[in-house]
Amino acid sequence: MRTSRVLTWDVSESGGYETAWVDLDEKVLRARGRAVGTVPETHWISYALDTADGFVTRRLLVEAATPHGTRFLDLRRDDGGRWTRNGERIPQVDGALDCDLGLCPLSNTMPVLRHGLHREPGEREFLMAWVRVPELTVEPSRQTYTHLGHGRVRFASGDFRSDLEFDEDGCVVDYPGLARRLTSR
Repeated sequence: MRTSRVLTWDVSESGGYETAWVDLDEKVLRARGRAVGTVPETHWISYALDTADGFVTRRLLVEAATPHGTRFLDLRRDDGGRWTRNGERIPQVDGALDCDLGLCPLSNTMPVLRHGLHREPGEREFLMAWVRVPELTVEPSRQTYTHLGHGRVRFASGDFRSDLEFDEDGCVVDYPGLARRLTSR
């Protein structure tokens, strides 16, 4: 069953807001979104995310504008698990299934949906292709997601931990310290 939603978050970490137009079916997520923020500097972000079956990232396109100019990112993962950034290989994230767009609560959806962690017990560790915002650099990030109860998942990376709340579709409702959703449709 396919669902289409428009979600908006108050992103306290960036001092701004994000809105995403999300299409979900049983195995694929497609989204486009826009965000504005004032931390770490005034910026706006526009992105498009496309996953393959199993909610595995296929492509993330991002445009970031700051007072210092505009940057572009074309992040791709091929069927062999190899990643490129604007056509250049980035082997340090090879094997990762997901991207994680910094300051974007939507990008926590893919690993949670893939393993049903918002509904079922379990703990999974992932290597992510983490995109720093607004710089649009790509770095490896080890992240662990642990089911805490229906709709609740602990996110951990290094010394950072946060207990996230997800809706039935696997989209973030509350990410303490980062973002809280304003809309539910």
